[in-house]
Amino acid sequence: MKRPLFAAALVLSAAAAHAFCGFYVGKADAQLFNEASQVIVVRDGDKTVVSMLNDYQGELKEFAVVVPVPAVLQKGQINVGDKKIFDRLDAYSAPRLAEYYDPNPCERRAYEMRKDAVAMSAPMPAAAAPQSSKALGVTVEASYTVGEYDIVILSATQSDGLETWLKQSGYRIPANSARALMPYIRQNMKFFVAKVNLAEQAKTGFRMLRPLQFAYESEKFMLPIRLGMANAKGPQDLIAYMLTRNGRVETSNYRTIKLPANMDLPLFLKQGDEFRNFYKTMFGEQAKKEGLRAVFTEYFWDMSWCDPCAADPLSPDELRKAGVFWVNRSDADAPQPVPLPGRPGILPRPVPPMGGGAQPVMLTRLHVRYTPETFPEDLMFQETKDRQNFQTRYVLRHPAKIEPDACAEAKPYLEGVRKRQEQEAQQLATLTGGDINAIRKKMVLPPVPPQKPWWDGLWGNGK
Repeated sequence: MKRPLFAAALVLSAAAAHAFCGFYVGKADAQLFNEASQVIVVRDGDKTVVSMLNDYQGELKEFAVVVPVPAVLQKGQINVGDKKIFDRLDAYSAPRLAEYYDPNPCERRAYEMRKDAVAMSAPMPAAAAPQSSKALGVTVEASYTVGEYDIVILSATQSDGLETWLKQSGYRIPANSARALMPYIRQNMKFFVAKVNLAEQAKTGFRMLRPLQFAYESEKFMLPIRLGMANAKGPQDLIAYMLTRNGRVETSNYRTIKLPANMDLPLFLKQGDEFRNFYKTMFGEQAKKEGLRAVFTEYFWDMSWCDPCAADPLSPDELRKAGVFWVNRSDADAPQPVPLPGRPGILPRPVPPMGGGAQPVMLTRLHVRYTPETFPEDLMFQETKDRQNFQTRYVLRHPAKIEPDACAEAKPYLEGVRKRQEQEAQQLATLTGGDINAIRKKMVLPPVPPQKPWWDGLWGNGK
């Protein structure tokens, strides 16, 4: 079995907030969503770099992919990337779980000081005779071998002609591909077609295909997802890491909303795969509530820092590998200076790298679950001026371990903990559509102080 390669691609194969202080304890990475495609989009002005992760499983000779592009790409505009960059971006921006510990209310002075701080930081809720390319209206604009990929850039004037050309060239394409190709031909877009060069692939030593990257200029800030639906079976997930210079990225032709986040949840989510299962279920429930018609923001942050950190921010070298062309390279990665003509032994002063690890890069992580019916248009994006940090972060609050009669403050504190834990259970049930009683059974509640008889003290003789 294989997974979809990339939401914008037609796969050709035999088978079709505020700063958050806390201790990070878990994350829900992209691997939770087995049918998810991942893509990195770098954008500044009209310059775009797209990296697509070819998460393909099957015979490599069966692999091929078609991606609409706005222009004929030169060989220098195409690169074979490193999957580790996807892993790093995923780890850095993954939904995360953080935990906090309540202060002991019997330590009255420390408790009063910390109580105010907690209040200020409370979370927000049959085959015919072959036809010529000319007769089919197809032109091979360029062809290259880049790494393990044989690449052709095509232009076409008719969608059925392009479909026929692909079939005649040995590509096994889904039924009704001409219909999916037609909108891009009408927009005069070109087609980036890649398949595996088995001899070159054997030389790489890699078992899995490496990501393809391509750079281009276009006024359109978009991802062509419609073509990828031609061979889709059921809803698909797309996780897009959007790297920009100034602000948060959102879709301009669909609703972009933030997932529910920054709320307290029951402590048992820390156990085993509970948090990962929670997040997968929660995302499915929220997507269902929106009718699979919304794009969700999972993360937005300045790449110079994070809190709590699920992984370190990417280095300048890693950002360059992702396609962030405006970031300086480090000294180790930069070209070595050569002696100035006529002045042996004297080297020009190198351009210093950006210091302190701070990078002029904003990361927006978008997640969308869609079908051909719910997303009839390609994704169009815009960079906003919003720089308010946001992350899908969930909090575990450990109560202090005290007995009800430990001090005067213990009883009201434990009563407050019980109310808080009931709210945590209600929030978990609302987010996931789960059974509130089943959730309660998993929770460990604080001790309940013994209740005095109702008549105790009625006549003033109670103790």
